[in-house]
Amino acid sequence: MRKKILLLAGGFSKEREISIKTAKAVDKELKKKNYFTKICEPNGDLIRNLKKFKPDVVFNALHGRYGEDGYIQSLLESEKIKYTHSGPLASSLAIDKETSKQIFIKNKILTPKYFKFFFQKKLNKKKILKKIKINLGFPVVIKPINEGSSVEVHICNKVNLFKNLFKLKNYKEIIIEKYIPGREIQVAILGNRKLGAIELKPKRKFYDYEAKYNPKAKTEHIIPVQITKKNYNKVTSIALQAHKLLNCRGVSRADFRFYKDKFYLLEINTQPGMTSLSLVPEIAKYKNINFIQLIEWIIKDASVNR
Repeated sequence: MRKKILLLAGGFSKEREISIKTAKAVDKELKKKNYFTKICEPNGDLIRNLKKFKPDVVFNALHGRYGEDGYIQSLLESEKIKYTHSGPLASSLAIDKETSKQIFIKNKILTPKYFKFFFQKKLNKKKILKKIKINLGFPVVIKPINEGSSVEVHICNKVNLFKNLFKLKNYKEIIIEKYIPGREIQVAILGNRKLGAIELKPKRKFYDYEAKYNPKAKTEHIIPVQITKKNYNKVTSIALQAHKLLNCRGVSRADFRFYKDKFYLLEINTQPGMTSLSLVPEIAKYKNINFIQLIEWIIKDASVNR
């Protein structure tokens, strides 16, 4: 009997387009292997669609808010339907950049210094500049607390800070963090296994949304990463430690900056992309795990009580 896989895709976040690309790429591979599949939106008809289709497994291809933050995971838990990737708690911890940072700091994992910023009706510019000067120094990175894929991430100096802050005012609260220069290294974890690492050299200012998903951005992918064996073991070990600390399941990807022989953990992604430009499939391929093998591992790992 063919296994029935329902792929959750689209959703309401700013990463909707990437989620659909992920689902289509996964669906294409599953169809080749004779799986019975359906791509479904997480809308008001979701429960009805789940009960009608009766999937063996839900492949969660959602990215960002409402799909990667524990909301949809809690719903699937309540319906007792097996699903992929991390559970409600790990998802909510990982997407919350402040909470995850606090966990990293408590466990002596290096992460850029930061403070949380609350928007008020009138910005006290002098106060903000003074706080940055005392605690961080310029340049700084400003970003929403709970978005992914570098959505609305801005590197700021004194000149463009308030212009960029204004762009994020609808979030009400954001993270202002010290900018760490250096090399961009990302590590994939599969279950409790260090899958591998990759280095990115974006042609743009940093590895932003365009650099991640637009082939025209021509971001250079370097694998194997040209670092010492000791440093390779160190960065992959930190990624695995963070994966376990947040109680992640299935596959995750940790984003690092490597500067002055130190690794700074920026964040953990509990539902990394599965598009043609995605990093986890590329790392897996280098480790002789092809795309369908990776997908099937993720499906086999699916469960409830995650």
